[in-house]
Amino acid sequence: MSAGTLARPRPPRLPRPSWLSGATGTFLRRLAVIPLVLFALSSLVFVAIRLLPGSPATSLAAGGNTASAEQFNANEERVTKALGLDQPLLAQYGHFLDDLLHLRLGTSFYGSNSVLGLLGDALPATVELTLAAMAVAVLLGVVTGVVAALRRGSWLDTSTRAVATVSFSLPWFALGVLSIVVFGVWLRWLPVLGRLPSTLDYQPTTGFVLLDAILQNRPELVWPWLQHLILPAVTLALSMAGFITRIVRASVLDVLGDDFVRTARMKGLSEHAVVRRHVLRNAWLPIVIVLGLQFGSLLGGSVITETVFSYPGVGHLLVQGVLQRDYPVVQGAALAIALLFTLVNHAVDLLYTVLDPRLRKG
Repeated sequence: MSAGTLARPRPPRLPRPSWLSGATGTFLRRLAVIPLVLFALSSLVFVAIRLLPGSPATSLAAGGNTASAEQFNANEERVTKALGLDQPLLAQYGHFLDDLLHLRLGTSFYGSNSVLGLLGDALPATVELTLAAMAVAVLLGVVTGVVAALRRGSWLDTSTRAVATVSFSLPWFALGVLSIVVFGVWLRWLPVLGRLPSTLDYQPTTGFVLLDAILQNRPELVWPWLQHLILPAVTLALSMAGFITRIVRASVLDVLGDDFVRTARMKGLSEHAVVRRHVLRNAWLPIVIVLGLQFGSLLGGSVITETVFSYPGVGHLLVQGVLQRDYPVVQGAALAIALLFTLVNHAVDLLYTVLDPRLRKG
């Protein structure tokens, strides 16, 4: 092969814009994926809810009245046409996509309430429950995980891991029912249903009870709200706390074996200083990722927990919508949970980049 037939030199590659490089570019690219994820999930929910047996027109046509078969069939046909359920599935999907692009979530089949308004009322309750459960789970999981790692091989380590395994293995609904029976029925320590007592007059300003108690200068709201929050939050947190315990223990043990920890001890630092300055600071990186993923798990668990405790959140709204075949409510509630889950995952990715300087140059 002659020199003239050698491969031509490649043209110089154009530099990537600065705003697309590094951590900023990674975050923006991941942010652009969110609409695609929400579109795929909403389409899946649209198909899945319509594959379930039963139709909302059946219960709406009955209306609780005793009607003849002919009257019932006529009512069902009229309701089906009014709801647009007589159209082909592809046409219904087209209307659904058009509403989604214009940020219209529709109205409930029952009562004609705006789905956006229903979500606005239910979302603060779910956020409160999830954050409270997250705080309890992190407190229990981190403390027990660090103690188990520092007392490796002792009876404390063995018992902590056993309790963590049991709590992680128990399903949410079983923990919920058990807590209702023990603390609500037998001991009568805590209320088991709802978010606030029905006798308490509460007109939400922001929807968050604690914030509204401050804005409205109503401290009498705080304690009843906490009483109703304790059982569902602890129920939701216990399973996650067991998983966090095992992850924290493994992460701390991994860092305890590093050379810089032995060097710190050789310099004469106290065990408390070594754990606080070196071990925990370096063990937090994998723990942050786990916490972000478990937050999404808490959102899924809130569907079960809110149903067990009749807690008026998005999960409870979703279950009621499925039982009633209320298509717009189910689609809106699923979309809200998916949006929260996706945003939290992206926030965790960004936080991980901030905590680990090695990733900022990517």
